[in-house]
Amino acid sequence: MQAMRHWATRSVPWVGLVSILGASQLATAGDYEGSPQVAAFVGEMTRDYGFAGEQLMGVFREVERKQSILDAISRPAERVKPWKEYRPMFITDARIARGVDFWRQHEAALARAEQEYGVPAQVIVSIIGVETFFGRNTGNYRVIDALSTLGFDYPPRADFFRKELREFLLLAREEQLDPLTLKGSYAGAMGLPQFMPSSFRAFAVDFDSDGHINIWNDPDDAIGSVASYFKRHGWVAGEGVVSRAQVRGERVDEGLSPGIEPVMTVGQLRALGWSSHDALRDDLPVTAFRLDGEFGPEYWIGLKNFYAITRYNRSVMYAMAVHQLSEMLVQARGGK
Repeated sequence: MQAMRHWATRSVPWVGLVSILGASQLATAGDYEGSPQVAAFVGEMTRDYGFAGEQLMGVFREVERKQSILDAISRPAERVKPWKEYRPMFITDARIARGVDFWRQHEAALARAEQEYGVPAQVIVSIIGVETFFGRNTGNYRVIDALSTLGFDYPPRADFFRKELREFLLLAREEQLDPLTLKGSYAGAMGLPQFMPSSFRAFAVDFDSDGHINIWNDPDDAIGSVASYFKRHGWVAGEGVVSRAQVRGERVDEGLSPGIEPVMTVGQLRALGWSSHDALRDDLPVTAFRLDGEFGPEYWIGLKNFYAITRYNRSVMYAMAVHQLSEMLVQARGGK
């Protein structure tokens, strides 16, 4: 990452940006030159957040509209894979081996994160493994190109992405970073843990205390930030994630949750033919779901920590992949 070296203080909006990028470079007309939407957005950032309007317009002269991003986000959703096909995408020998290496390399930071936030090391490692294969696939788009393209040229979700663009410019100013150099996914997700800018500003932490939050190439900050995210989203230290259920009777499917929210209680599930070998309180809110497993239907009860994982990505199968990869990492290390 390239620091914005000429900022006098963090409260001074992009002083010296022209000297960093070069006046001739800023003078080149870009894809958003003359855009009324961009002019209105810059006016908002100037009025509400104290940015220097002409310098910010200079940044947008360098922003590129990416048709490949619009193609990717507009592509019809592929057939939702069943669990028996989804699971092998993330739980592989290569990912487990790389995860064990990552855990060994960053053992001290992971142990400290677990102690401070109550989130197990294997869950933190698993998230980074599922999201980016431990930094191998963090995205090749400039974040500002992605968020601008989607914020100004993708009407179905333009409001959301303009909000993320605002958050991105604020975090770049706060962290004294050049917004034209930071890379991410086609949707603007960033770094080893793939945080959106709003999540970065709300939950990312300077875990190595060097004065900056760097989730792109500082594993310590990425580790602490994932732990911070889960803690803030309700992770309960020492509690389980899921419980395998046994089912019988004709009313079993009435217990299936319509979404990811824990809307049923264990007692209600018991009345519908669900049971578990784990001791679960009858008044405990849970998410009940069925997966199409390799050997037939699997019924599961998702606990509060399972719901916390789904706050990272609103998918039952995603949360199960993270959880089961975390278990495999522990096994591969020979137990915790």
